[in-house]
Amino acid sequence: MEKVSATLAESTQRNLSMQDQRIDTRLHPGVAVGGKHSSWKEEAGMLRASTRYLMLLLHCPLLLLLLPLSSRMQKLPTRDEELFQMQIRDKAFFHDSSVIPDGAEISSYLFRDTPKRYFFVVEEDNTPLAVTVTPCDAPLEWKLSVQELPEEASGEGSGEPEPLEQQKQQITNEEGTELFSYKGNDVEYFVSSSSPSGLYQLDLLSTEKDTHFKVYATTTPESDQPYPELPYDPRIDVTSLGRTTVTLAWKPSPTASLLKQPIQYCIVINKEHNFKSLCAVEAKLSSDDAFMMAPKPGLDFSPFDFAHFGFPSDSNAGKERGFLKSPSKFGRQTSSKPRVDLHKVCIGNKNIFTVSDLKPDTQYYFDMFAVNTNTNLSTAYVGTFARTKEEAKQKTVELKDGKVTDVFIKRKGAKFLRFAPVSSHQKVTFSVHSCLDAVQIQVRRDGKLLLSQNVEGVRQFQLRGKAKAKYLIRLKGNKKGASMLKILATTRPNKQLFPSLPEDTRIKAFDKLRTCSSVTVAWLGTQERNKFCIYKKEVDDNYNEEQKKREQNQCLGPDTRKKSEKVLCKYFHSQNIQKAVTTETIRGLQSGKSYLLDVYVIGHGGHSVKYQSKLVKTRKFC
Repeated sequence: MEKVSATLAESTQRNLSMQDQRIDTRLHPGVAVGGKHSSWKEEAGMLRASTRYLMLLLHCPLLLLLLPLSSRMQKLPTRDEELFQMQIRDKAFFHDSSVIPDGAEISSYLFRDTPKRYFFVVEEDNTPLAVTVTPCDAPLEWKLSVQELPEEASGEGSGEPEPLEQQKQQITNEEGTELFSYKGNDVEYFVSSSSPSGLYQLDLLSTEKDTHFKVYATTTPESDQPYPELPYDPRIDVTSLGRTTVTLAWKPSPTASLLKQPIQYCIVINKEHNFKSLCAVEAKLSSDDAFMMAPKPGLDFSPFDFAHFGFPSDSNAGKERGFLKSPSKFGRQTSSKPRVDLHKVCIGNKNIFTVSDLKPDTQYYFDMFAVNTNTNLSTAYVGTFARTKEEAKQKTVELKDGKVTDVFIKRKGAKFLRFAPVSSHQKVTFSVHSCLDAVQIQVRRDGKLLLSQNVEGVRQFQLRGKAKAKYLIRLKGNKKGASMLKILATTRPNKQLFPSLPEDTRIKAFDKLRTCSSVTVAWLGTQERNKFCIYKKEVDDNYNEEQKKREQNQCLGPDTRKKSEKVLCKYFHSQNIQKAVTTETIRGLQSGKSYLLDVYVIGHGGHSVKYQSKLVKTRKFC
């Protein structure tokens, strides 16, 4: 017995000496904490006393049993404000500890089916107590109980210690009195205005998966108020509903309106479900379910755990974004779910907000969290959900065989057209001329998708026909702005109203051939004989690419130009596509002036297409 006692005492003394050294390095002489001045020696003595007792009680219980129980046991301090403020600035003081600090939120983790226990001490009877447990991404089972601390030995006042086996049995058999228990994924509270003194223990268990959680405990709940208070009506109201927008409103937190504490509101939008805590949201946003930040190695870790800190997911889906890319050979295997469509936006202290860029006829879930920016702790409003309105029914435009139809599409909008040939046909041809930016065309025949492509300039598509077939054409506009286009559908393969174009529709200017009164340019043609007309327009020297872009409507023909701007028209083609290039010298220009040049190609049906405009400048001195 003496050997066991000596060995334990020696081990404990080494641990306490190391702890003393850590304490001394944290404290600084003459620091003002909590509005009061104290010397570093006093603080060190207080901190050593509490730390020594915790280590004796929690990490070396056998030594406690071997030592004689005096008339009174040393108590654990709960809220010496000077000591607490000093400790809470040093987060490492409680890292990987089984001790819950008074008045500070801790974050920790649970492996599935592996219980975890935390402790804290209440010194005096009739002490207020509040404990908050926040599950992050899995339901938890937790229980709070209290156990009286033995104050006197039972050896009839003789001072003799009880036999070892009897003392051991006394401690291990006492489970304590259960005060509260809960099972679920809600943020749950235990609140008591008058709690007995004793050693409190909090037991937590996750049976679904590895997860993390947060715990907050305080003996001064009235003065702390770390979590923002909810208004009397904590619901989120949907005040306006559109096809792509939802407007939300909520009542402000009294913590902001009455207590004047800094509160900001964070909105969370997703398509799956409501969230009950911001902790759960951040677990989804930061990475997949298989990852969370690993604490430093300590009492709660074995080398096996720290070799690869990861959490197995419920799904065996492929990997997504995460910090732990490849699993360790010795560690826990990780897998991840497909990334959820989840968005969080913090909007300051406003209490009305419009969510935009939503999809029509889609159900969304909205959650609101009030965040105290001083404590970084949050409270959830009652979430809501709403379905955006359906896309407005589009009027379908009927296309006539061989007739050009002009189409205008709003930004991000779409138009539907229908083509129903009256006679049987072997082939059907769709010719599309996009006047501005690219548009997307989809063609379905009797519900079957035949074509889906983006179109710039002039494109022609020839599809296999079918007797009595009906074609539905969907044209989708550009995100940058409104779209304009011309479309022709025909069952007659020889009826081509749009002229053919080369792949490159740029105009090239020859710098060495520039003079004070002329410029020489060239452009490509095709094997088809077409008419080309070239026009010029004098512009200012500060004319830029943005202005040029606004005039790039390829559907505007020569009939929109002034007669004075016309240079010439000519026919041109070449059977050898490599030689299908023509040049032209434009004369009669003024020296040192800038001009915008345009080339139009005109097809047999009279429809024209404009090449890309070219900005040129004559020489100032010759």
